[in-house]
Amino acid sequence: MSVTTDIVSTYKGPRRVLARLFAMGEREAFALIVIIGACIVAFVSRWPGLARQAHESGAELNALLGGALMGWIMAPLLFYAIAAIAHILAMIVGGKGTWYRARLAMFWALLAASPLQLLWGLVEGFIGKGLEWQIVGVVWFAVFVWFWIAGMFEAERAD
Repeated sequence: MSVTTDIVSTYKGPRRVLARLFAMGEREAFALIVIIGACIVAFVSRWPGLARQAHESGAELNALLGGALMGWIMAPLLFYAIAAIAHILAMIVGGKGTWYRARLAMFWALLAASPLQLLWGLVEGFIGKGLEWQIVGVVWFAVFVWFWIAGMFEAERAD
C-alpha cells in the first residue's frame, strides 16, 4: 500500500498497519525514510508559526527557518535514542521484539500523526498560540502516543 493509505489505515487500526509493515522484513532503509519523512513534515508544520512570529516581532524569517531546519536535521538521532530506550524498557517487562521493530513503531507513530501536526502548525500560524493551538497540540500528542503504544505492543509481542 502507499504511505498515505497506510497513514489513514493507522487511524482505524494501528496494530494492523504495523503488523503489515513488520511483515515486510527488517529494512533499515525503510525505517530511515519514515523518520526522515516525519521530520520533514514536522519542519514544514513549523512554517506558518514561524512566519507569524517573524511578522509580529520583526525577526528575519530565514533565520527562524534555518534554526528550525537545523533542529529537525538533528532530530532523527534523538528519535533513535528514544526508541532504543523504549525497547530496553520493553525488554525489562518481557518484550520479545527487535530493535528494528521498536524503532519502526516509534517512527511510524510520528509519521502517521503528522497530519495533525500540520494542523497544529496551521492553527499556530493563522490563530496564534491560544486555547485552540493547545487543544490541537494535545490531540496530536495523544494520537501520537496512542499509535506508539499500539505499535510497541505489536513490536514487542512474541511471534
